[in-house]
Amino acid sequence: MKTRLLQLATLIFLICSQQAYSQTPSSKRSLPLTKASATSTGMSEQRLGKIDAALKNAVEQKEIPGAVALIVRNGKVVFHEAYGMADTENAIPMKADHIFRIASQTKAITSTAIMMLWEEGKFRLDDPISNYLPEFKQPQVITGFSFADTSFSSRPAASEITIRQLLTHTSGIGYGVIDGDERMRLLFSKAGTTDLFTAEDISIESSVKKIAKMPLAFDPGTQYKYSLGLDVLGYFIEVVSGKPFDVFLKERIFDPLGMKDTGFYFPEDKADRLVAVQQKVNGEWKNYPDTFYEVNYPISGAKRFFSGGAGLSGTVRDYAAFLQMYLNGGEYNGQRLLSKTTIATIMADQTGELFGGKNQYHGLAFGVNAAGEVAKGGNGSEGTFYWGGYFNTQYFADPKEKVIGVLFKQTRDSSGDNTSWKFKQMIMSAIDD
Repeated sequence: MKTRLLQLATLIFLICSQQAYSQTPSSKRSLPLTKASATSTGMSEQRLGKIDAALKNAVEQKEIPGAVALIVRNGKVVFHEAYGMADTENAIPMKADHIFRIASQTKAITSTAIMMLWEEGKFRLDDPISNYLPEFKQPQVITGFSFADTSFSSRPAASEITIRQLLTHTSGIGYGVIDGDERMRLLFSKAGTTDLFTAEDISIESSVKKIAKMPLAFDPGTQYKYSLGLDVLGYFIEVVSGKPFDVFLKERIFDPLGMKDTGFYFPEDKADRLVAVQQKVNGEWKNYPDTFYEVNYPISGAKRFFSGGAGLSGTVRDYAAFLQMYLNGGEYNGQRLLSKTTIATIMADQTGELFGGKNQYHGLAFGVNAAGEVAKGGNGSEGTFYWGGYFNTQYFADPKEKVIGVLFKQTRDSSGDNTSWKFKQMIMSAIDD
């Protein structure tokens, strides 16, 4: 009898724990993304047709090998088209549901996960990360460096690294291979940290603990420097939530938003939908070779490293659902992921002129347009948020006009590609209400 009561109590505890970590129903209930005519949402069919023609022309002129584009207005999909080739060498045409490596677009999703835990009172944004990851206690700032043997000198940082600084790239942590500071590239390489993504059998815990031993480029909070801070926060999510990072994202973000084709790795039945990374060789598009990463990491290898800054892949429709949740004030299809007050904090200026000067700033998840950006033209209203990814993917969402634009490509060395700025500029010009 005691055994049965213990089993029942355990079951009730597990159910209650699961409910505590699930999304809450909302009194506000938007509809999931569905198709609608352009005119019904205040968009011009003729002007959207010009976007279609521009993307077709970009493929014909070999500006890009292929792309998938999606436009949402007022919660309705008014444009979702595929262009060119997903794999030119193997003659595979692009389809609207093809899967792309979204790289740094992962950062906003990781940041969202962080703010979900923040809403639960797990931590404060200005808490030192060392309160939770003690390896980051007493950080050092680099003061001297020898290129002959990669030895360096350092001094104690003026302050500890905070969670807010990791979200806003103001922590002083660098990147590895892609860092613009050669000192950091050499130090991170020597330490064996993992940049971006990998097919090797590595955990984010092991990589983050190596990052913790690296000197900072500057005192926390004093400069903006694109960094592995979101990878650190991916591991932080595991520590605070008690769940593997990939499981947390699936349960808390992907499942509620219906993002069934977004993840760090994919099973065999989805492998043929992964778009090839391509580069132009003698005027022709060819598949990109393995370099410091294996290009097929989402479908091959150990499938164990969950990069919070760059590891995800997915479809344009999935990412549009994520952005629509933000335009809805944190709710999607009747599920509340974030409070609108939390979103106001996420979208607030967190960096001042450390990022982008007077016309743009960095919030807690995105780059955001300040008032001065509107005068430049073509980049959306004040408050428009945006970002992109290493393999030439881009998105923006305009809260004032309730419009989303997502344009995914998979190329390296994208010089000569003008589709990104044209896409945004022409979308804003197609608003007709």
